[in-house]
Amino acid sequence: MRRVVVTGMGVISPIGNSISTYSENLKRQEIGIDKIRSFDASNLPVQIAAEVRDFKPEDYMDKKISKRLDRFSQFALAAARQAVEMSNIKFEGIEDRVGVLVASGMGGFQTLSEQNEVLRERGPERVSPFLIPMILINMASGVIAMEFGLRGPNFTPVSACATSVHSIALGTMLIRHGYADVMLVGGSEATIAPLPIAGFASMKALSTRNSEPKKASRPFDKQRDGFVMGEGAGVLVLESEEFAKTRGAKILAEIKGFAMNDDAHHFSAPDPEARGSSKAMKLAIEDAGLSVNDVDYVSCHATSTPAGDEVELKAISNVFGERVKDIFVNSTKALTGHLLGAAGVVETIAAILQMNEGFVHGMPNLDELDGPEYFNIPRTTTKASIRNFIKNSFGFGGHNVSVVVGRYE
Repeated sequence: MRRVVVTGMGVISPIGNSISTYSENLKRQEIGIDKIRSFDASNLPVQIAAEVRDFKPEDYMDKKISKRLDRFSQFALAAARQAVEMSNIKFEGIEDRVGVLVASGMGGFQTLSEQNEVLRERGPERVSPFLIPMILINMASGVIAMEFGLRGPNFTPVSACATSVHSIALGTMLIRHGYADVMLVGGSEATIAPLPIAGFASMKALSTRNSEPKKASRPFDKQRDGFVMGEGAGVLVLESEEFAKTRGAKILAEIKGFAMNDDAHHFSAPDPEARGSSKAMKLAIEDAGLSVNDVDYVSCHATSTPAGDEVELKAISNVFGERVKDIFVNSTKALTGHLLGAAGVVETIAAILQMNEGFVHGMPNLDELDGPEYFNIPRTTTKASIRNFIKNSFGFGGHNVSVVVGRYE
């Protein structure tokens, strides 16, 4: 079975639209949450979000193409271009062996909302002919393939907030078993719009700290009151080890193992006993051929919801036992908010940066830990030596997925 390595990364996020800026803001614990600026949210119960700032689609794609894409597809193509440029890969002659799995939890929700208003106010004849392709969740993968001429495996897994880590796992599987030599994998989301925010608010899932946006996302803290909606995209270039070495690529990390399962418990709440999430981590470590003693860091899903954070800490305790005191634990959502279908890959990129640059970012809003004190969750950025880490992602529907990523040796 072939080994799978990472050779490129791209990111569009609330704390940076390049890998270098993203890395620096992780170290600085920059919080990308503020009052919503993209529309008037004054009539909504939740008026804060983690928006992407200073994003210009024409910096990454032809202006004509950008106008035919929803914001989530624009983000995806921008992150893919960054990742391809970092990997220094050329696709001529290998197009049939390169695939794309770039997913989304909700797809073109902004376009859907806007065009629904057009229908109501101006009539059906004024609805955009690009409405349907703009809202399709698979369009991010499709447009990336079109942009680079990639004719390998191309589809879109949809598993809510677990989506982009499922894409990493499935892309790894396709390379391991010879269906592709290179995969562009990741996720994108752009759902900061009135209807999604109203919907999540009605579920009591969102933080209502409208007067204190920078303090709203507080994973593991006793005063957490829900997640903060974020947006952005992340893309990884995965290659078989042999292919990457043959072309002299710089290898950033290795995808060593993964596992996927389901709680089969509730449509939005996690299993309180953490059976599914515990099993996913255990199986991912086993798939990597490692033991708990080889893992130095867990990049958590932890969204800042009361039940979810508690269950994830329970799962980590179940898996690591006594060693839990020796591993670093954090959640990048403390800084970026929750990017839904893009969260997992954007956080995987954060974890790879932390592993390669020797640090673990702090949790600035963790004032009082709601959990056992033996957890090693840094409040400020800390030097760290990370050999391997686990990235967890969980989604509505009970979806669990964990990947083990490590230094390439």
